[in-house]
Amino acid sequence: MNDVRLPAEYEKHDATIMIWCERPGSWTYGGKYARPAFARLAREISKGEKVYLCVSPNGFGEAMTYLFDLVEEGKVVPVNIPTDDCWARDISPVFVKRGKRVEGVDFAFNAWGGDYDGLYRDYKKDDAFAGKLCALLGYDIISARPFVLEGGAVHSDGKGTLLVTEECLLSPGRNPGMVKGSIEDELKSRFGAKRVVWLPYGVIGDETDGHVDNIAAFAYDGRVILSWTDEGEQGRRCQKDLEILEKNGFDVVKMPFPAEKIKIGKNELAGLVFAEGEAKREEGEVLAASYVNFYVSNLSVLVPQFEDENDAAALKIIGDSFPGRKAVGVPARDIITGGGGIHCLTMQIPAGEE
Repeated sequence: MNDVRLPAEYEKHDATIMIWCERPGSWTYGGKYARPAFARLAREISKGEKVYLCVSPNGFGEAMTYLFDLVEEGKVVPVNIPTDDCWARDISPVFVKRGKRVEGVDFAFNAWGGDYDGLYRDYKKDDAFAGKLCALLGYDIISARPFVLEGGAVHSDGKGTLLVTEECLLSPGRNPGMVKGSIEDELKSRFGAKRVVWLPYGVIGDETDGHVDNIAAFAYDGRVILSWTDEGEQGRRCQKDLEILEKNGFDVVKMPFPAEKIKIGKNELAGLVFAEGEAKREEGEVLAASYVNFYVSNLSVLVPQFEDENDAAALKIIGDSFPGRKAVGVPARDIITGGGGIHCLTMQIPAGEE
């Protein structure tokens, strides 16, 4: 009997994994502006669970200027495992439960597309991260290689239903030798799922080829929170995703996008140093900002805030969707510049035997 299960994010955690921002091609001036937001995120999460913070020897001193007190208290635990960037959601193991035992599933990682449309050429350290982390923390590792999957590409309700997007999982840079049915079978096998709901689209401009965690997420009561606009091409995409969700019996909560488009500025671009073969940003580039890229910790739900008129509405929607948890805003303007959001920076380790 396959008793494996991918818990919902809002189930109890033992800990959260984060990685300190350092990559010069992702983070303006090596993370100068993003570090306060990273620290705020870690600090909020650590109020209800341990945070394993992966940080290089070069970045350790800087990280400690923000988090020394929490390290001293044992709430934040520094970890030294080499990485190429800091997207913990996508390079960490995807933790499942087999009965009461927690295991880490190790998928192949190819920088969101490999030779086809990957964001950087050298991703060996990121690809090795999941195995090294499980070995360090003492979790059994289950290899799913050579299947390519990032944690941000799948959401679970903990009861056998997965949300994914066709745009991401069927992209030519992931698993080009597999058809949709084979991919679905792999997901069901690895996560013990009974149903995979395929949304057609993610968010326009999402460098991950449309991760589901930027467009849709489960609320505590089983509803789905969907990024929403009525306008333009993104509006058309949202409407198609809504149709699929309603066809599959979901009640949907519509979450607005930020009212103002968030773009790469001249100063931000000047602070980036790209490696050979790394995808480069351009001044005025529109970023895939989304309030649905929130993170559910044990005590709170961390909600991206963009200094936008829709920030308050996002906090209200999330607060109503997760009773018993406080909706806490985290400044995300300098995080989205790196190419992702709050959810992308985190990976939960579900609680095992109590």
